[in-house]
Amino acid sequence: MRELDLQKEVLTDKERRSIEILDILRKRGPISRPEISRDMGINVVTISNYIDEFIKSNLVFEKELDVSEGGRRPVLLDLNPQACFVIGVGLNLTNMVGLLVDLKGNIITKTQTARPDFSVKDVSESVLDIVREILRRSKEYFANIQGIGVGVAGLINKKDGSIHWPQKMDHYYTYASVDVPLKALMEKEFDLPTMIENDATSACFGEHWLDLEQGYKNVIYMFSGVGCGIMINGEVYRGSQGYAGETSVYNFKEQDDFNCAAGDPCFSKRWDIDLGIVKDVKQCLLADKEKAKDFFKVSSTTQEAIDLKSVFAASRAQDKTANLALSRAAKRLGIKIAYLVNLLNPEIVVIGGGFEEAGEDFLKQVNLAVREWAFRESVDNLKIVYSQLRENAVALGAASLVMQRVFAHMQIKGG
Repeated sequence: MRELDLQKEVLTDKERRSIEILDILRKRGPISRPEISRDMGINVVTISNYIDEFIKSNLVFEKELDVSEGGRRPVLLDLNPQACFVIGVGLNLTNMVGLLVDLKGNIITKTQTARPDFSVKDVSESVLDIVREILRRSKEYFANIQGIGVGVAGLINKKDGSIHWPQKMDHYYTYASVDVPLKALMEKEFDLPTMIENDATSACFGEHWLDLEQGYKNVIYMFSGVGCGIMINGEVYRGSQGYAGETSVYNFKEQDDFNCAAGDPCFSKRWDIDLGIVKDVKQCLLADKEKAKDFFKVSSTTQEAIDLKSVFAASRAQDKTANLALSRAAKRLGIKIAYLVNLLNPEIVVIGGGFEEAGEDFLKQVNLAVREWAFRESVDNLKIVYSQLRENAVALGAASLVMQRVFAHMQIKGG
């Protein structure tokens, strides 16, 4: 297997410096050594030691000379995006996405499938299938693929890459563990180092690494209302065992007694991944034939086939039932976000996982609920936005976490 430690939790100072230098090149290249030195507050000789090693490794190349401000013109440097490649796989609300990306996050190959059935075995097999397809379509890149990142739902055991999965039994949830760790399965079949990460954590890192140009360092990525990714002071927060970000409490033995007068489900209770929107719509349509007729006309679906996509489609056509269900869900989600905003005081909340398709009215209603329920001081400068990476967020985030390890691995000896 190719040598890349994807499970290493604590990075050395040298590794962090490698990441920072290469990340500046990724975001701002072409750039000169003196500019990198000024940005990092490190002397240019030390920067040059790192850069020289990166050039030898073909990770960085020199470009045309910059305009001189007096004396010899400084050479410009840029990251070589084709130096190596990474595979990212991400599970969303409605689909699974697989990507082959270069070191600047550019998508080389993309494939996607419908979201598999809600069981850990189906999801695991779908992940394997989608990686097989990416590799089949990327034979010319295989020698330079450095690793695989996978973002999936559930509680991820960081030691062995196994998953504790929310499995629904009747109307109760329980957590079932994968019989064979997904990480081990993938490394055995593909002979590539693999990182398994929570979906919301992956997406949170992807937004920070690839898109949030303003440099936000305190971020909540809300993946539906079931879980969230957390970034504190520019670092992904995983908690002591890697399980941080679960936004609900749950005890199946007392589920029937745990109801909330303000609505079902209560904002602190475990939700279905679609925020209960599909269930809400189905109940409403069963109770009113005229509303059902209108909904089916604009969504081109049937009672049995109603899903989140058909609700979004009906909402775009201004269907009253769809809009009412989305409005209720937006308020519930807003209350949950308000709690997290009071707790963590982020600069920005990103909503993703598939809810970007719900439209601007949904986002406005979430925003309104957050501002009505959170402390005013916590929301004065708060931004609430949709994910700009959209359906690619989880896959790009998982790939970016592997890229970060590639950058850390390219450290120099000594320096």
